[in-house]
Amino acid sequence: MKLRGEPIVFVTAYDAPSARHAARAGVDCILVGDSAAMTMLGHDSTLPVTVAEMVMLTQAVRRGAPDTFVIADLPFGSYQLSSEQAVATAITFVKEGGADAVKLERGGTTLPRVAAIVAEGIAVVGHVGLTPQSAIALGGYTAQGRTAERAHDVIADASALEAAGCFAVVLEAIPAAVSSRITNMLRVPTIGIGAGVGCDGQVLVWHDLLGLSEGRVPRFVKRYADLSREIDAALATYVADVRQRAFPGTEHEYSMPADEIERLTRVGG
Repeated sequence: MKLRGEPIVFVTAYDAPSARHAARAGVDCILVGDSAAMTMLGHDSTLPVTVAEMVMLTQAVRRGAPDTFVIADLPFGSYQLSSEQAVATAITFVKEGGADAVKLERGGTTLPRVAAIVAEGIAVVGHVGLTPQSAIALGGYTAQGRTAERAHDVIADASALEAAGCFAVVLEAIPAAVSSRITNMLRVPTIGIGAGVGCDGQVLVWHDLLGLSEGRVPRFVKRYADLSREIDAALATYVADVRQRAFPGTEHEYSMPADEIERLTRVGG
């Protein structure tokens, strides 16, 4: 697809129904992101989510989209300690979670982890720019690579991840000029999220694009629906209907033959 210049479509999903919708829409890849910590589990960062929780979500996505390429984020703390730990975690996601590939953040010390996982026959996606697992060290959830020096660091990390064996690299919250440079430099696809149209593909978080996120969303998000408002309205109507005894109606009830009702009356005295 990169060679053909055909844009690659990623979307995050965290459960079977979302995965089914994504597959029906024709997305190329589903990313089970550790953003689930915030979107699904109510945390204020990606850091608390566990391997067990991420594996469960990956299993659900696999069941919902059995024929779609599924990539799972390795959560914070599951690959940083050693290459052996990284390989073991990746194997868990492939063997138990049903993932086709895993994603790791950053360059630097992540590079030997990537190489070790790839050496065991597991496909890996890299991630540079704004890497949420290390957002505090980067100064918060802000754009990266906005000076020539920092841009050079991001470019170097992306190149190093390709050399380590990544088959794709996510570019998050970096200037479009930098992402275009990286995209032209790498042989593997780049997947942008807040990195401009020059990437080989794009990814957005499920809850962001469907209008399910609470509070402020990043400037790079485009809302394609406002489902939060529709859900609120539907639930408010349901609550009102129940309290006014407008629901359930007779069309929602199960009937019983008249003779059986008569028998029930007799049996009951």
